Amino acid sequence: MAASMGRLLWAVEKPLGRGVSANRQVCQGLEALLSPLKLCTSATIITVRTKKRHYVPPRKQDSSIDQEKAARAAGLVIRQQYMERSINISCTAGIFDPYLPPEGDARMSSLTKAGFKQRAEQIKQSATSQLAVRKVKEQDQEFNTKDFVSKAQDIYIEAHNCLVNFDKVMLHKLVTEHCYPDMVRGNRYKTIRWKFLQSLEPPKLVHVRCPDMVSKGNLYGQVTVRFHTQQTLAIYDRFGRLMFGNEDLPKDVLEYVVFERHLTNPYGLWRMHGKIVPAWAPPKDPIIKKDY
Repeated sequence: MAASMGRLLWAVEKPLGRGVSANRQVCQGLEALLSPLKLCTSATIITVRTKKRHYVPPRKQDSSIDQEKAARAAGLVIRQQYMERSINISCTAGIFDPYLPPEGDARMSSLTKAGFKQRAEQIKQSATSQLAVRKVKEQDQEFNTKDFVSKAQDIYIEAHNCLVNFDKVMLHKLVTEHCYPDMVRGNRYKTIRWKFLQSLEPPKLVHVRCPDMVSKGNLYGQVTVRFHTQQTLAIYDRFGRLMFGNEDLPKDVLEYVVFERHLTNPYGLWRMHGKIVPAWAPPKDPIIKKDY
């Protein structure tokens, strides 16, 4: 086969002339067509250029110190930056010296050792409260412990009614900025049905504190009132399904609610500030969650 192909190429090349480059190219083309080995392409690796990764050199003036030096060298004055955070002084951020409700709602016998300690602690707290009442009366001439408990109960009922009706403007006037997020958190897509039925016991003032904040003489009055009432509560989700409570089932509720006022502010009002949950309180009923 190789000899016959050589003779064929010699026969084609001879009449055209050996010295002509064009003839040589024609002969190479015929040899490639007639040779079966050259018809098969060999496996070769072709380098393909990928995306070019540009190198970004680091900046020379990344630190604030270098920027200040460059600005001073250029004759510029950089304004000093202060870490500022807004604070609200119309109310405190918590409850000062919170009231510790005695276990069993102070119904233990004074003859026992635990009951005697409970009674001694109660006398100590009442003495401190009497001193705080004097400070409150110096700033608020109309403050009276007997009349305040009824006023506190009205604030308590009106605040919960505003929560049910989603009256944010009125609710801000009845609760402090510290208490407002705790009351409205998680209630955006829920329907609340709350009703105050009656007071099982008259409201009682059990704790008074008059701390100062920021500066001496900037006084805040905190009064803890004990409520023993009967209420109904029902919470529905956005689809009208019952999640918690029952509208037709009244329950007895014992609460210790803290009311606060900025005494040095002549336009300050008594507002609901928070609640104290005793350690011996029974656990709450779980919230019903439905996936259907």
